[in-house]
Amino acid sequence: MNGADQPLVIGTRGSALARAQTETVELALRTAWSDLAIEIKIIKTSGDETTRGTAEPLDRRAGRKGMFTAEIERSLLGNEIDLAVHSAKDLPSEETPGLGIAAVLPRAPVEDVLIMKAPGNLVSLRSGAVIATGSVRRAYQLQAKRPDLGIAGVRGNVPTRLRKLIESDWDALVLARAGLERLGFEPTCQTVQFEGTKLFTELLPCDDFVPAGGQAVIALQTRSEDEKTKRLVECVNHGATLLCLRAEREFLRLLHGDCDSPVGVLATIEANETVLRAEFFEPESRMRRTGNVRGNSDQPKRLAAELIKQINGR
Repeated sequence: MNGADQPLVIGTRGSALARAQTETVELALRTAWSDLAIEIKIIKTSGDETTRGTAEPLDRRAGRKGMFTAEIERSLLGNEIDLAVHSAKDLPSEETPGLGIAAVLPRAPVEDVLIMKAPGNLVSLRSGAVIATGSVRRAYQLQAKRPDLGIAGVRGNVPTRLRKLIESDWDALVLARAGLERLGFEPTCQTVQFEGTKLFTELLPCDDFVPAGGQAVIALQTRSEDEKTKRLVECVNHGATLLCLRAEREFLRLLHGDCDSPVGVLATIEANETVLRAEFFEPESRMRRTGNVRGNSDQPKRLAAELIKQINGR
C-alpha cells in the first residue's frame, strides 16, 4: 500500500471459485481490521484463457503450475496490487524472487470427489466407464485402482466441468471437495444438484488418492519487503496449515514435481508432530512409490528431505 489512507488492493482470478476464496479472505481481514479499506482487482491469467478452448495449447513439458498465478504475481511485483490470493496448489514450489506466502487460511477438507451420473461408487462403475479429470495425478490414481476404466481430459472451472459431464457420454468426473464446498455444493450428502440435474457423489479416500500438494489451502502472497501488508495478514494466518504447506511445497521442490507429475503429498499434524506422506507414479512403468515420515513440526524442510530419500529408496 502507498499510504495509510490507501485501500489494500487484493488481486485474484475472475472464476467463481477464485472470487469465493477472495471473499473469504476479505471477510477474515475485515473481521481482524474493522476499519480496513479493501479493493478487489480481477486479473485474467493464461490459464483462464486456455481453458476456454478445446485444444491443449500448453507445452506439456512446462506443466500447468503457474498458469493461474503468473499474471497475478507480475501485478504484485509491479505494485499494481498489494496482496495476491491463490489456490496454493496452483503455485510453483520454487518461489518467485521478491514474493512470498505471508499467510494461509485454515485448510478445508482435502479429499477428491467422484461425481457420477448414476448412483454408485468407484468400485461399482462398469468396466470401460469413462472418468474425466484435468489432473495427471488423479488419472494415475484412478487407473491404479481400476485399470479397466477410461480416462478423459477436461479443462475449465468447476461449473464448466460439471456442465461438460452432463452433456458428454462420460460416466463420472473427479473434482476437489474444497472447491465444491466453497461454491456451495455439499458433496458429503451423496448427491448434488447442478442446473436442474441430479448427480451422485463419493468421497475418495486419501489413502488411495493422496491429494496434490497445497490442495484445499488458500494462500496469501505479498512482496517480500512489504512489511505493512505482511503485518495485516499475519493475524489471519493459520500456523498449522502454513507448516504443512511448507513441508508439501519443499517435497515438491526437491522432487521437481511441478511439471504435471503424477504425485500426491499431504502433511498433517498429529500429537504435535508433522506426518508427511506422498505417493509418486513412474510415468513410464506406472510403478507406484510411497513414503511416510514423522517429525518435529518446526522442521518441514528436514522432513521433506527424509521423504524424498524414502521415495527414492535411498
